[in-house]
Amino acid sequence: MRMSEISIDEPEQIPETLLERDQWVCWREEERDGKPTKIPVTPGAGGFASATESETWASFETALDYTETEHADGIGFVFTDDDPIVGVDLDDCRDPETDDVDDAALDIIERLDSYTEVSPSGTGYHVLITGTLPDGRNRRGSIELYDTARFFTVTGDHVDRTPTRVARRQDALTAIHREYVQEAECDTAPESEQRGDADDRSPTTGAADVDVDLEDEDLLEKARNASNGEKFERLWNGNTVGYDSQSEADMALCCLLAFWTGGDQTQMDQLFRQSGLIREKWDDVHYADGSTYGEKTIERAIATTSEFYDPDAGDDAADPHGTPDGVTTGGTPSNTDRSRAYLAEKNRLLSERVDELEAALEQKTERIETLEAEVERLTDELATRDRETAQSHEEDSGTASETDDDSESPSMLSRFFGGQSE
Repeated sequence: MRMSEISIDEPEQIPETLLERDQWVCWREEERDGKPTKIPVTPGAGGFASATESETWASFETALDYTETEHADGIGFVFTDDDPIVGVDLDDCRDPETDDVDDAALDIIERLDSYTEVSPSGTGYHVLITGTLPDGRNRRGSIELYDTARFFTVTGDHVDRTPTRVARRQDALTAIHREYVQEAECDTAPESEQRGDADDRSPTTGAADVDVDLEDEDLLEKARNASNGEKFERLWNGNTVGYDSQSEADMALCCLLAFWTGGDQTQMDQLFRQSGLIREKWDDVHYADGSTYGEKTIERAIATTSEFYDPDAGDDAADPHGTPDGVTTGGTPSNTDRSRAYLAEKNRLLSERVDELEAALEQKTERIETLEAEVERLTDELATRDRETAQSHEEDSGTASETDDDSESPSMLSRFFGGQSE
């Protein structure tokens, strides 16, 4: 189903919290750079709408009515600094044919427990809550969080068993932002261990090209005796205290296992199944590519682990005096690694900023062209109206003159001939 085929058949499903605000725009689908893109449109006027210019927004009713024309394919809600609404966009997580949903998306939807609807493409979800978006990045992979200067397409295709209202979910939002969006390396390496260099990773699996080759029992002993051994022991025994969900605890243990195994997926899975955190969900298939929850958790843990245990790098004795929970930075990378990571992140941010500025410039240009066309139309309309007014005045003057002449004639005759008539 194409986005332009989407219509809002049940507008009554949309929460009153949104309907009462005049923060609505329309959108139409256009192809840009070879892919379909939703372009914001001003309801009624048809020009380009901006998420930062309130004069291009309208009421829900006005926006909905405009979708009946050929100029708009759907409606959208604009987030601003003046409202407490946050939008959570979950892309590419739903199979529109089978309704199968990725486990991560299900986890987020269940924890937010607020108004949720299917996106226009049918392959994702939009969740709306009230709260304050935490600082830091707002996008990672197919998950995006919005709270201002953006618009959210709205379909009214409400997801069953989710609330019909926009609920306040600050704690859940903070936890989800930290777990799924905020860029943070796993808390893995104990202070005393020698670590494999990030450049030694396998280009295909992301694991370290280091053969740890430790038997399970030897590996567990080292993990327990390391400076962050108490943390490992708690997680290994199934203790999730300090984590907002068991999924977060699963991820934390997998990060530790990734460090000690050198990112060996088979051994990580083998060890996790021996831990107190194992549950049936580990083998549930929820992802579109057929991956299980456990497989994806292991993949994510390896991808976010920057350093791995290297038994050949030197003294690998455990440090009994280290911080029980381990270091929070996952170890200290070399200056070269830091510089490379800094430059890569800076380049990414600059590229994103350039894209944003180019998009803003394009929007401004389209807006200027629309306003210039509107000015030209109004100027022509005013000139035509002036000509019609002038012509009307001339006609009225002529008519008045004739009327005066006619009215004076009998009066003059009456004065000159009135007496004779009598």
